[in-house]
Amino acid sequence: MATQSYRLVVWAVRAARGQMRRGQLRGPSPVVRAYSIDAAPFAGGTLKPQAQPQPEKPSHCHSLTQRNLSAVALSSKGQCRPLSRYDFLDVGEVEEHTKKALACRTLRRFIVDPALAQLVADKLEGDLADSRAVLFECNPGPGVLTRTLLNSGAQRVIALESDKQFLPDLQALENSLDGQLEVVHCDFFKLDPIGQGSMKPPAMYSEKLFNDLGISQVPWTADVPVKVVGIFAQKNERSMLWKLIYALYERLSVFRFGRVELIMFISEKEYTKMVASPGEMKNYLALGCLWQMACDIQLLHKEPWSSFVTTSKHGGLAIPKSSLTNDHLCLVRMTPRRDLFTDTLTTSTGATLVMMIKQCLAKRKAKLVDRLNSWSPGTGQKLLLQMELPEDIFTGHLYPEEYKKLFEAMEHSEEFAQSWLYEEILENTQNTGFQ
Repeated sequence: MATQSYRLVVWAVRAARGQMRRGQLRGPSPVVRAYSIDAAPFAGGTLKPQAQPQPEKPSHCHSLTQRNLSAVALSSKGQCRPLSRYDFLDVGEVEEHTKKALACRTLRRFIVDPALAQLVADKLEGDLADSRAVLFECNPGPGVLTRTLLNSGAQRVIALESDKQFLPDLQALENSLDGQLEVVHCDFFKLDPIGQGSMKPPAMYSEKLFNDLGISQVPWTADVPVKVVGIFAQKNERSMLWKLIYALYERLSVFRFGRVELIMFISEKEYTKMVASPGEMKNYLALGCLWQMACDIQLLHKEPWSSFVTTSKHGGLAIPKSSLTNDHLCLVRMTPRRDLFTDTLTTSTGATLVMMIKQCLAKRKAKLVDRLNSWSPGTGQKLLLQMELPEDIFTGHLYPEEYKKLFEAMEHSEEFAQSWLYEEILENTQNTGFQ
């Protein structure tokens, strides 16, 4: 709200002086929208007269609107001017954005309400203040959130758009700026497909994407180099979460370049499973256990499905059916842990850990000792005694950190051969898919 109030003061001063300038980007005066998740979607508020505020000391929010040239933009310096803190991009109107979004023929969700976009930007205030991190925005569509992130201080946004129809407007915006925005015809969810050879956009190899953008690989324990913002696709949300978790534990795809952070809208159903605790036998599954082990998970916001525009060529469900509460999309931050990898849990053994947890949690009411003995007869009791766990504990009652310690104990145990899990996998090749 501090940033919003500050903008009103700026506009008032500029109107009084008769110096309303917007450079190359001209448009109507920005509309202030009152937004509430309890209100009807896309409801606009009215701007009420306010008393002239007292002068404030320079604040962190004000400094967010200062933009610097990115390293990539230095070569084009002089062609376009960078945005100043007195110059804001026109975000546009809901009706215009909705019309553009509805022209999309694939099953996608869009943020078209400037008020919702501003709410998301406010949740990312600390991220926008970090000039070292690059923001990947997945499938920005009409670019409402893109403009809002730039207005809120983002210094480098990479718009990864998969649909060609949205590219011209995004590229026009890119050309009017001076390096704060780069547009790439790419689908983040189709990075690194199986196979080799040439790749046709929007599919792309992450190595080419990062190299083209000049983003270098950093050590796993370094700061987050890239933050990915977007909405998980409805039709393959769970499969995408599995693809990412495999890549994370093996440091493949985008995770080759460091602890890439995901700030994504995810269905309430999947979020409930992701953060389920041991003992919740219905929801505590392998995928959630692995994400909890690998990342700090933070819920930033819950937003009703109706606040998003949903498009589908075949009329897909706007709200997927579920036995769980599924009334919202949840904005969730997933930050890979610095201490995830150890001398035992490495990129070479990460896939083995994933498979172990999938096998254990396939039957959450099975005794853990029986599962361990099936891999190496007679060793289950020793391992449980070593970890000070009850001999009759169920697999669905172990915390993620306990599974990590169990895996490390198994790797150091002389009773377990290096191929302790391979026979189990070969015998269950039809049951090792995503769950």
